[in-house]
This record gives sequence, C-alpha cells and structure tokens, in this order.
Amino acid sequence: MAEKIYRPNVAAIILSPRYPEKVEILIAKRVDLNNVWQLPQGGIDKGETPKEALFRELKEEIGTDEVEIIAQMPKWISYDFPEKVAQKMKPYAGQRQKYFLVRLKPSAKINLHTKIPEFDDYKFVGLRDFYKYINSFKRPVYKTVLQYFKKEGYL
Repeated sequence: MAEKIYRPNVAAIILSPRYPEKVEILIAKRVDLNNVWQLPQGGIDKGETPKEALFRELKEEIGTDEVEIIAQMPKWISYDFPEKVAQKMKPYAGQRQKYFLVRLKPSAKINLHTKIPEFDDYKFVGLRDFYKYINSFKRPVYKTVLQYFKKEGYL
C-alpha cells in the first residue's frame, strides 16, 4: 500500500479582541457545504513558512491579517479526510496542520467578501458552545488543540 500524503496546512484559533477578559473563538460557515462551521485554515505554499501562510490565509479567508500571535502548538497534527473529501483532494489523504492561537486586533475588520469567498458567515462562540457547530471529522483534532492551549493556560 502506498504511503499516505498529507497536505501541509496552517489553522488559526482566532480569539476576539476582548481576550483575555473573555474567551470567544471565531468560527466561520463554509460557502460550499451546508451549515458546516470551522476554524480558518489553509495550505502552506512551497517556500512559505507556517507563519507566512497563516497571515496570507487569514487575509484570503476573513479579509484581515490584523492579529497578534499568542502561541502556537509545538507539534503538527494530522488527520485523514473523509472519503468524499479525499476524492476531491487527491493526491492528499488528509492534512498535516500547524495550529496558531491568535487574537484579533481591535482595529481589525473582518470581510468575508474576499476574491474567492470560502465563508459566508462567522460568529464568536465560547468554549462551551464551540462543539455545537463543528463538523464531525474535525472535532477530534480541534479537541486536542483546544485542550493543549487550555492546559498551557491560554484558554
């Protein structure tokens, strides 16, 4: 059997400007899937560092890169795509992600009407409500990442 290939990717847990007084995480609703909410994320281009990819992807997906990096997960996390997604994403079996915890600057203006819109709505939710919205196959990864940042005292 061939070895699985994972797409290098960055993902952002974006906290509202009210952090640390209030912990609210930005989730966004995908334009191409019915009622699927997720964290902003995207591929790392050849020659790009994860940090460069983070800022580029935020600009492309939510229309702003005005964030401060609070922390990043030291290890990369991989997950497999569900079969339906894997068909569209060949040759990739899944993604290998670097997670960043960032805080939106008070001056940041979110604009989902980007060149190629990926999301058509967003909201900030507390940790308690976060999992009510999240797509099932990403849930274990998000849980691992949020537990890490919680254990480290950030959330």
